[in-house]
Amino acid sequence: MNTDLTIRRAQLYRFLADAFLYPTENWLEDLPALHPILIDLGFNGLQPFPYNLQLKALQTEHLRTFGVTGSQCYETEYGLPNEFRQSQEMADIAGFYRAFGFNVGGQYRERPDHLATELEFLYVLAIKEAYAAGQGIDEHVEVTVEARRLFLRDHLGRWIGLFAESLRRAASGDTVQQNGEGPYVWLARLAASFVRAEAQALGLSLEEPRLPDVQHTPLGPEISCEACPVNI
Repeated sequence: MNTDLTIRRAQLYRFLADAFLYPTENWLEDLPALHPILIDLGFNGLQPFPYNLQLKALQTEHLRTFGVTGSQCYETEYGLPNEFRQSQEMADIAGFYRAFGFNVGGQYRERPDHLATELEFLYVLAIKEAYAAGQGIDEHVEVTVEARRLFLRDHLGRWIGLFAESLRRAASGDTVQQNGEGPYVWLARLAASFVRAEAQALGLSLEEPRLPDVQHTPLGPEISCEACPVNI
């Protein structure tokens, strides 16, 4: 295996994981450093984001794109029939994390099914894969590759396209969009392209439903909007 490319994959996963969180630093300033990584990974035709936003403007775009709750960023908000299935999917995701010692925590803690968390987990898998390859531990390489394949098949690969498409549709009226796609629409398109390329390299055919066919996962019966202060 090409360990250098595995490290490149890890770097891109890390960049994407950080960039989808509410920005405390301007990730647009890192795009020049990202460019050679994309070239090495075969993204030669990807056009860079054409606008030079300041951090405050980028924070505004994040809030405009994802809203206060950021519900578009959670896997189990896409098309599950009920809250019980949602709990099962969350447990399955957490099982992947536990198997590889990946703990969800830190200063900005997110749910296990948040896009940034799933991307960070794949970053961890890539680092473990590169380390095992460097040590010549082939069985550990095989374990991490198989975990990556299963996680893409059962989780991230099933909804990343829905996520990118929902952002593109929802952001069509944004101010930045008037002259082209906004930064998070561009970022989502990059993430979806990367995940699909990863799946193809693993010989994996992703099951990606069409966005119009997907309904929002219903809230549990104990959750009601009636008591929300906005409705009082």
